[in-house]
Amino acid sequence: MFDIIPSIWLIEGKCVRLKRGDFSTQEVISNNPVELAQAFEDHGVRWLHLVDLDGARRGEPKNYHILEMITGYTDLKVDFTGGISTDGDVLKAFENGAYAITASSVAATYPERFSQWIMSYGREKIFMAADTNPADHKIKVRGWLKKTEIDVFDHIDFFYERGLKYLKCSDVTRDGVMEGPNLKLYEQIVEKYPSIHLAASGGVRNTDDFKTLKNIGVTSVVFGRAFYEGIITLKDIDKFMSENT
Repeated sequence: MFDIIPSIWLIEGKCVRLKRGDFSTQEVISNNPVELAQAFEDHGVRWLHLVDLDGARRGEPKNYHILEMITGYTDLKVDFTGGISTDGDVLKAFENGAYAITASSVAATYPERFSQWIMSYGREKIFMAADTNPADHKIKVRGWLKKTEIDVFDHIDFFYERGLKYLKCSDVTRDGVMEGPNLKLYEQIVEKYPSIHLAASGGVRNTDDFKTLKNIGVTSVVFGRAFYEGIITLKDIDKFMSENT
C-alpha cells in the first residue's frame, strides 16, 4: 500500500513551515496541531510525521505533550522525530503514543546505538532519516543545521545490512519550495535497496507527484508546504485515496 503522510513541524507547540530547513524562514501556520491532525484523519490519512524542531535543534525532544495530545485524540499512526538520541527518549516517545520514531543525528553520530535500537525495539518501530544535499550526497543532521562527511549511500548501506526496513529521505534543497521531488535520487535508492520501505520527502507539488513516486517504487510520500499553501487540498487527498487504496 502507498501511504501519503502529512507532516506537522513543531516549534514551541505551534505548527510551522520552513523553506529548505532554514529556521529564519519560519512561519506559524496553526496554533492547534491536534485540530490539524484530526482533519487529516477525517480524510482517510493513516500516518502522521510529527517533527519536533525544538528537539532537533537542542538534541532532545521538547514537544512530547503535543505527541501525547495527537495520539490521544486521533487514531493516527504517528511517526515522531526530532532530537531523539537516547533509549530514554525512545521509550518516552512510545509512552506518549508514538507508533514509530525516526532518528537522524543519532544514526550518524552513534551508529552502533541506532543499530541496537533496530534490534531491541524492532524494525517496524525504528525508522531512519537520511537527508542530503545532492550536490555532494553528504548527510545533514540536527534539523539540517549540521553537515557531516557521511555519504548517503554508505550510510544506508550500513543500516540496510543491519536490518533497517523504513527509510525517509529528503533532498534538503527542495524541501518547502515545491520544485518537484528528486526522482533520480529516489530511483537510485529503490534500485539499490529493493526491500527498503522508502518515504520520499521534499519538493512535492501536487497529487501527480504522489502518483509519480508510487510508480517508481517509493512506498510513501511525506508532504507539507503544498498542503499548507492550499495547492494540495483535503478534496485532493480524498480523490487520491479513493483512486489508490
